[in-house]
Amino acid sequence: MKKISRTALVHDHVRMGLECIVEDFAVIGAPVRGDEPYPETVIGDRALIRSHTVIYAGNTIGNDLETGNKVNIREFNDIGNDVSIGTLSVIEHHVKIENGVRIHSQVFVPEYSVLEEGCWLGPNVVLTNSRYPKTRLAKSTLDGPTIGRNARVGANSTILPGVHIGPGGLIGAGALVVRDTIPQGLYLGSPARKIGWVCSCGLPLKPLGKEHYCGDCDKKYRESSGVLKEI
Repeated sequence: MKKISRTALVHDHVRMGLECIVEDFAVIGAPVRGDEPYPETVIGDRALIRSHTVIYAGNTIGNDLETGNKVNIREFNDIGNDVSIGTLSVIEHHVKIENGVRIHSQVFVPEYSVLEEGCWLGPNVVLTNSRYPKTRLAKSTLDGPTIGRNARVGANSTILPGVHIGPGGLIGAGALVVRDTIPQGLYLGSPARKIGWVCSCGLPLKPLGKEHYCGDCDKKYRESSGVLKEI
């Protein structure tokens, strides 16, 4: 059973799953300029789409989507299961978001970005994709960042075009990331620099001679040729 507010607008080319809730003044399947007939929009089961959210046509979205108020999701994105997108966040077109991703409030995700499974973007994070804005090369060189599996990006951080955030890594609040980061690396600053390592449980590791250990889960690691390996 769906619960769709009488003030919401769900276009004819939208296919929604079971037990979805669409709150006041949301728009689902908003027309895409230049595309007619409009492409199908698919949303899985148990979506909770809060008031004033706008989801454009051509999106394919899995089960258990949850949006905050006034979220904007542009066209032709591939969004997995159990994804949450916080209030006032903007997802541009042709973005891939895998299962279990968490996007906090007022986050900007530009076209061609990839958010891998389980990653987390804190409030006011900005991903960028334009290397040469307002030049003849602007559109042809767009390159969205990739946020690796289970990586976390702290509040107010900025990730430059094409940067890959390594799986399991942690980017501290307010960082400016200008180059790729390594898996399980801990980065801070502007420009961001590696200052340590992160355990697979998500907490920073403590140095112990040539090794590193987690005071929470007791795992131990050794760094070898710039790669962290559990021992």
